[in-house]
Amino acid sequence: MPTDTSIAGHSSGRGAGRNRAALWTGLAVLTAAVAIVSLGLGRYPLGPLEVLAVLGLPVLPTMPPEPVAEAVVWQVRLPRIALAMVVGAGLSASGAALQGIFRNPLVGPQIIGVSAGAAFGGALALLATSSLVVLMSNAFIFGLIALLGVFFIARTDGRTPVLMLVLAGVVVGAFFDALVSFVTYIADPDDTLPAIVYWLMGSFASASYTKLWLVAGIVGVFGGLLHLMRFRINILSLGDEEANALGISVEPTRWAILIAVTAITAATVAVSGIVGWVGLVVPHIARMLVGPDHRDLIPASALIGAAFMTTIDSLARTMTIAEIPIGILTAIVGAPVFAILLRRTKAGGWS
Repeated sequence: MPTDTSIAGHSSGRGAGRNRAALWTGLAVLTAAVAIVSLGLGRYPLGPLEVLAVLGLPVLPTMPPEPVAEAVVWQVRLPRIALAMVVGAGLSASGAALQGIFRNPLVGPQIIGVSAGAAFGGALALLATSSLVVLMSNAFIFGLIALLGVFFIARTDGRTPVLMLVLAGVVVGAFFDALVSFVTYIADPDDTLPAIVYWLMGSFASASYTKLWLVAGIVGVFGGLLHLMRFRINILSLGDEEANALGISVEPTRWAILIAVTAITAATVAVSGIVGWVGLVVPHIARMLVGPDHRDLIPASALIGAAFMTTIDSLARTMTIAEIPIGILTAIVGAPVFAILLRRTKAGGWS
């Protein structure tokens, strides 16, 4: 016969399950709602029902929408918004993984120098050509070179301590930032310099389905790898000695995560330029909702990051006649939000 305690525990478990299901449903609905509203924003405004009618036309026999509305949604706005969602999800999941393995809330994708390396590769490509393939390849290659630089600087006596990794990332990032400044200095001020500067500040204005499929493939593969390693990230966040005691090979696991983050960051920088603060701020918001367990934190960060990046991009293209670079808005929004989150978590500590 069940006791009162077992009945209460069972009811409590069912309640927690319902709360968890409601949380994930809410996050998914929020992300979808932000995307639908964003698809309707612009110089040719559309209501949410009109957007849903256009999106549902291939599978639902509804009244055909205006040809202009169909072209605006499918050819202009959808690739851009989908690209913004992929970039936001990738950077946020990367930030959550890095904060876990470095056990530091101030770590983001920029801290390991990969963003600066990818930025230099992209700027160098723009100096010589406007080819998308060359731009993406260069950004990706120099992002990997930056990670290799961090590896060789941080490696000491066959080990790579966390503090050395962070310091090596700062050194490599500063080095590639200087190279980016040199490229902008020698660029033609009437031709290539505006293109390089605008690209560096971040934008989704040149989004296309080609870019979307390329970056979605990379973010999907390496983001999936981070999700598969979520339990190991939990253990690494306890510290190296505890991870070793629990049977985890610290060095290979940490570098596998760093390589996945490098691939995601380099791919996103290649298609959108430097987009700061997303990978730093969004994991903190996700941690407040789902807690420090990376089994929930990484997917929650990806969903919130997708919604956050879509919102920022919508503001960038609708606030003024001339589009505002994404990097400016993420800094304006991200810095105060991060300051508030830091003050709220100060009393309870970071976990």
